[in-house]
Amino acid sequence: MTIPLSTPTVSRERLHGRTVTFDGYRRRDGLFDIEAHLTDVKDHDFALLTGVRLAGVPIHDMWVRATIDRGFVIRGIEAVTDSMPYPGACDRIGPAYEKLVGANLIDGFRKRLHELMGGVRGCTHITELLLFLPTAAIQTFAGLQREDEGTGKPFQLDHCHALATTSATVRRYYPKWYRGAA
Repeated sequence: MTIPLSTPTVSRERLHGRTVTFDGYRRRDGLFDIEAHLTDVKDHDFALLTGVRLAGVPIHDMWVRATIDRGFVIRGIEAVTDSMPYPGACDRIGPAYEKLVGANLIDGFRKRLHELMGGVRGCTHITELLLFLPTAAIQTFAGLQREDEGTGKPFQLDHCHALATTSATVRRYYPKWYRGAA
């Protein structure tokens, strides 16, 4: 695997790997599904209080499917834990995430997520996974229409340094919204 970081100058041994994926789907009923998946694996046998987890066997294997509409409102959500350190405990919290139905992903979602599911009200890993749901949804919708179509300011402007409305990038690609020096 090639990593675009500098080459490490000290030899090292990988101990842990976390994989997170998000996939966005358009449904035939006009809604969208965002599916998120998180796995944690150790590269060595790992002793848990509940038994030894062999190298490469997931300690965490968790899934979430959020069904959303075009307004970024969660219409349905399902959270499932397949692998966990504490069977019979970790895998019982999934239905609690239904409290998020009605939440808007781009209007205070992360705050609401923390209020409803933070700490002992949820699973640390599932809640952490859901923190990235808003940007996964935005990327799912990207490309369904041109960024510069419509009368409103494109969503992504003024949400990162490259797309500040005073930047050369905006002057070049979104001249209508450029607010910098002439």
